Amino acid sequence: MSNSTHARIEQYFDFRGLGATWRTEILAGLTTFLTMAYIIFVNPAILSKTGMPIAAVTAATCLCAAFGSILMGVLARYPLALAPGMGLNAYFTYTVCLKMHIPWQTALGAVFLSGVIFLALTFGGIRQLLVEAIPRELHASVAGGVGLFIAFIGLIESGIVVRDSDTVVALGNLRAPGTALALFGLLLIAVLQMLKIRASILVGIVGTLLTGYVFGQVHWTPQHFALHELTATAGQLDIRGALHTGALEIIFVFLFVDLFDNVGTLVAVTKKAGLITDDAKIPRLSRIFFADATATIVGSLTGTSTVCSYIESSAGVAAGGRTGIPAIVTGLCFLVSLFLAPLVGPIPSAATAPALIIVGALMLGSIAEVDWADATVAIPAFLTLVMIPLTYSIANGLGIGITAFAALRLFSGKATRHDWLLFLLAGLFIARFAFLSRT
Repeated sequence: MSNSTHARIEQYFDFRGLGATWRTEILAGLTTFLTMAYIIFVNPAILSKTGMPIAAVTAATCLCAAFGSILMGVLARYPLALAPGMGLNAYFTYTVCLKMHIPWQTALGAVFLSGVIFLALTFGGIRQLLVEAIPRELHASVAGGVGLFIAFIGLIESGIVVRDSDTVVALGNLRAPGTALALFGLLLIAVLQMLKIRASILVGIVGTLLTGYVFGQVHWTPQHFALHELTATAGQLDIRGALHTGALEIIFVFLFVDLFDNVGTLVAVTKKAGLITDDAKIPRLSRIFFADATATIVGSLTGTSTVCSYIESSAGVAAGGRTGIPAIVTGLCFLVSLFLAPLVGPIPSAATAPALIIVGALMLGSIAEVDWADATVAIPAFLTLVMIPLTYSIANGLGIGITAFAALRLFSGKATRHDWLLFLLAGLFIARFAFLSRT
């Protein structure tokens, strides 16, 4: 690469303005990839229960994650990685296909239609308006709530916290080999953070992985497949069937959950990266949504459920990522994973869970910005903060927080005509909760 090309790339991604370096950006991309690499095998494991060929879904998962992440990095220039969404793939499998007995081809058609509607809403500026309607007073609590959420996921995956029938959750067996390995990783990353090592999260993941290998906690389980096997799901979507099957409510759920999970992730990651402007605007928002919607369409065409932004991107941001380069690096890693899946799949949760816990702790610092002395702000902020992890949903926490904020603003007499979109958003969330309560 010539010096002039190198300089143009740095100028395009605003390296100087963001204080970015190539080393940090690349390490951030690798960190993001390692924390979300589980999706390469988890997503096919879930979708295969519908009858979809697991090898084809594995290839589709890697392809759409690569396409979406690279598009996000190049076009929107944000360190946001994309992949088939957890939760949405479970809804696709267990509710749409298994409970409603809808063929997976028809379900893919519904995903395609939701992506097209997303694209239309993006071009119409509707999605951008919805994001801007989120009160800036809640931005910090969304980031903090997502921090608690991913920390809670890390604690569960590591076995430090376990499910309990009497108390819901309880302390796990800290002497279990996997849990002990996770505790080692947690201490390793914490010490590296204390020493201000910029690549602390990536070094911690790799160090934990190598330690697990030495002590027999990491076992390689090769899974061979050929790229041509993608054709088993590629282009198999049934759009006509989705239109004639009464799939409106399915499309509605794909739309609603993806929209507000993405919004919550977007606000949390950009807040953590310091990429939100002083007037609470997110630059190039339409490009972010375009990349997200296009990736969902590509995902449905290749054979997987809805693609969305991943909160694990915050691990890359915590490692110093600020430009679109980390997303591009993550995408390239997914592309390589098509051929090196046996090397990616064995990464145990004990190695990645500590990173989620540490990143969650770092994101929680944002709640210091909340005005806790003002009840009209503090109560919605608190509800947002706790409902995201307790309901296991960014969309739920965001919806409850916005609804509470709108209600308190109305009853306190502070509402103005400029708040019409806030109340519309609150109404949409109320409709969503009413819809979900009967499904």
